[in-house]
This record gives sequence, C-alpha cells and structure tokens, in this order.
Amino acid sequence: MYRFLLSAQWMGWLAMVLVLAAGCVGLGRWQLDRREAVVEDIRRIEANYDAAPERYVPGVNDFDSFDPTREWTPITFTGTYDVANQTVARNRPMNGQPGYEVLTPLKLEDGTAVIIDRGWLPIGNAEPGRPDEIPAPPAGQVKVTARLKPGEPTVNRGAPEGQIASINLPALAERVDYPLQGAAYGLLALEQPAAAQTPVAAPKPSIDEGPHLSYSLQWFAFGVLAFIGLGYAARQQRRIIAEQDGTASNRPVRQRRRPSSEEEEDAILDSQGIR
Repeated sequence: MYRFLLSAQWMGWLAMVLVLAAGCVGLGRWQLDRREAVVEDIRRIEANYDAAPERYVPGVNDFDSFDPTREWTPITFTGTYDVANQTVARNRPMNGQPGYEVLTPLKLEDGTAVIIDRGWLPIGNAEPGRPDEIPAPPAGQVKVTARLKPGEPTVNRGAPEGQIASINLPALAERVDYPLQGAAYGLLALEQPAAAQTPVAAPKPSIDEGPHLSYSLQWFAFGVLAFIGLGYAARQQRRIIAEQDGTASNRPVRQRRRPSSEEEEDAILDSQGIR
C-alpha cells in the first residue's frame, strides 16, 4: 500500500526531510554548546567575583599570563597611576547607552605596570565622539583592588586620538616606556584613597543562562515534526490512491433514525405551547 514511497518524488521528499532534520539537530546542538559556555561563565563568576581579594605577588598572580578559570578573581595592588598615558576604549555600551571605558596604567613597586579599567563614561555633549570629562584618579600611592580580565584582540577599525578600539595589551605596551604586563588587565573594584569623582563602576555580570536550553529543545522538536509531517502526507496519499483504485475500505454510513409519528405530534404540540 505504501509502494509509492519508493518513487523518485517521495524519495526526494524524504531526502529533504532528512536534510531539514539534520539542520534542526545541528542548530539544537549549537544552542546546547552556547548554553554550556554560558554555564561555564556563570560558574566562574560565582566562584571568583565575590572571593576575598588576593595580594599581588610578582611571578605568582601577575597579569603576564591568564588562566581562564581565574577570570573575575580580585587582586590587590599598590602603586601609582600614570595619568599621562591614560586612554579610553570607545564603543562600550552600557544599558543601551554608548560610551567609553577609562584605562589607566598602574605603575607597581616591582617596576612593571598593569592596565586598570576604572569604569565607564557616557558620550559627551560638548564634543562629538569624546567624553565631556575624564575624572582624575587618586594622586600618589594608591591601593587598588581589581578583577582579572583577559586582554582583547585587535579589531579592524580606527579610533580618534587618545582613544583605542579594543583593549589590546601588546598595543598599549608600545605606548609606554616601562614593562606592561600583557596578558590581562584589571576591572576596578576598589581604590584607597578614593578619587573625588569616578567613572561609572562596571556592573556585576549576569548569571542568567538565557533561553539556549529552550531554543535547543524547540529545534529538536522541529526535526521530529518534519518526520511527522512526512508520515501524515504519506497516509493522506495512501487514502487518495485507495479511493482511486477502489480498494478503500467501505465504512458503514450511520443512518439517522426517522422520528415516529408520535414524536412528530409531540414536537408540533411543544412548538405551539399546548403541552
């Protein structure tokens, strides 16, 4: 009864469904992989973000190497800010508003320096493409607690004078005449003494997994529905063929019972309100 499935047309439909289902499975697995990456980030945030700050020890927890499992770990440094080599990273939105991140080298007692991201500034009103004012960091020796973040790759776009397009540490190292630790930078958590005015502090990263799991299940369901749709179409085609060649099963038609004369008389009386 289903020999028509071996025809070229239906084999083509089957091939199309297989390709569609494979695509749905691939997209579902992609969403699962994205969820796994997000879950791994959440684990790092929960383990490191609010941990007790580590005291900086050269060669032990410096920023010349980066271990992804230690991202967001707070480390406390003592040094002085190099305001002369301060810069801002452009195209840094926060809560849907465009702006900048202020990057200032912190010169340490061992002769090296680390980049400290001191916070966010909105786009200015006085001059397009620049913040109105960059708050000055504390002068003199300062105790800084910053969270470990990896440096960024270069990007293929320019930036105005005094700005950078990405936090690329090797490129920043070329701007200074002292060794700059070049694998990671610090996201400011605390300054002592505090500056009179500071940029907007970076918010705590989200620990929401997002919709990746539900999206993956939807893609898997779409793949199953493709086969269900093909099976339904095949069943309908079998019925059409059976009706055309006369092999369709003759189901008895249920006859409606004719009302008796007494029932007809009762209905007439009911309609006239006599009963």
